[in-house]
Amino acid sequence: MGSAVHTPTFYGDWQNFRRRWGWFLVFGIVSMILGVIALVDSILITIVSMIFFGWILLIAGIVEAVHAFGHRHGGHLLLHSLNAVLSFVVGLMLLRHPVAGALVMTLLLAVYFIVAGIFRIVAAASHRLPHRGWALANGIITLIFGILVWAQWPVSGLWIIGLFIGIDLVITGWTQVMLAITARRLLVEPA
Repeated sequence: MGSAVHTPTFYGDWQNFRRRWGWFLVFGIVSMILGVIALVDSILITIVSMIFFGWILLIAGIVEAVHAFGHRHGGHLLLHSLNAVLSFVVGLMLLRHPVAGALVMTLLLAVYFIVAGIFRIVAAASHRLPHRGWALANGIITLIFGILVWAQWPVSGLWIIGLFIGIDLVITGWTQVMLAITARRLLVEPA
């Protein structure tokens, strides 16, 4: 039983996991609050996420350019320079036109969901695996979701990314709260 206390987890060993339960709880609650805010105002969050992504690409472009010229004798100056320019230009475009960026990104997501849904349906139908109904349902739901996003485009481009962010934050927050409760219970119960 004593060895279970020192068994490593995704969060470190059990002792640290138990001692830090309060941080998991705080992180979970804050994450859920931010998720609800994102769900309530998904248009604002979509635009903010595009601006944030634009800054990341802009900074990445600058870093790539510095790296390219710092290592210009390494043989990949052209490739690194092109990558730097692309990152920089796309970052600037997202910063100047975050709504247009969200529209393009949403259209790409719709295409991805449609193609992924079709592939999942074909894979589930062509392989005789046990419980393949779940894989088939996954493909059908993904395909329908892609079609719905596409059918509502360009309007869906204003809110879908914010909605995804909100859902992810709520689920992540709930998971952290449940981990905190589990860790607290492990702290109270003898090991």
